[in-house]
Amino acid sequence: MEYIQREITPINNEDLFIVLDHPQARFDYAAHFHSDYEINLVINSKGTRIVGDCVDGYNDLDLVMIGPNIAHRWISDNDNGDAHVVTIQFHKEALEYPIFNKKIFHPIRELFKNSAYGIDFSTETKMNMKDLLLNLSHKEGVESALEFFRILYLLSISPGQRFLLDSNNRLDSAIRESKSRRINKVITYIQEHFQENITLSSVSESVGMSESAFSHFFKKRTNRNFIDYLNDIRIGYAAKILYETSHTIAEVCYASGFNNISNFNRLFKKKKGQTPSEYRINIQKIMTKF
Repeated sequence: MEYIQREITPINNEDLFIVLDHPQARFDYAAHFHSDYEINLVINSKGTRIVGDCVDGYNDLDLVMIGPNIAHRWISDNDNGDAHVVTIQFHKEALEYPIFNKKIFHPIRELFKNSAYGIDFSTETKMNMKDLLLNLSHKEGVESALEFFRILYLLSISPGQRFLLDSNNRLDSAIRESKSRRINKVITYIQEHFQENITLSSVSESVGMSESAFSHFFKKRTNRNFIDYLNDIRIGYAAKILYETSHTIAEVCYASGFNNISNFNRLFKKKKGQTPSEYRINIQKIMTKF
């Protein structure tokens, strides 16, 4: 697989889930992963679906659920904007909600656990769930929560579920941070200080390594180079505040740790496939938070 981007989903602590309903979807987004659960419905498209190390074809109607930190991407054979994609994202902590410890929710707990392998649902399930997923973004208030739980339950008891990853390649496919104390120290520092001026030289010095040795070590342990990792954190944060605030592009740029607007615009478009202004307009059209 190509370089895999780390994504920060726009879901907040006060959100139960979010729906991205994109009736004219394009498939120009790079392979990516994030720490939350995701359900994806793809209509009117055929091509190649990548989930972890599993590469499958998909046709006309596709429905999968993916657990946290599993890389994924859809590549359309004819990316002409006719596809309709509905994406539901919800917190990685959902499995720990006290309500899911109740006996009646046992099937949903199993669904969450099994999503670590990536779940491809049967054709019958896809047909049965299509309208429910398409209509979810139109629900309001408590009704939206009840419909969300209904969808999870119906998926959890649906027959013919197929795991996309087995026990071996699931572990290979999950994007995990290294167990190295040195790398984790750097990652924690980046996540806490990405809005500040962070340089390769200062970080490598902080862990007692030369720049070249640290660069090699970091990439070997994380499968990403240091600058890409730092930029993914910054672009992910920028995308989040573009949706949540009315800050100017310049304000978003500097708040995300960049010190050059032209460089910020270039990197954002490279990673998101659109400029920050275009992203703000488009994400506000397709996203609903619950």
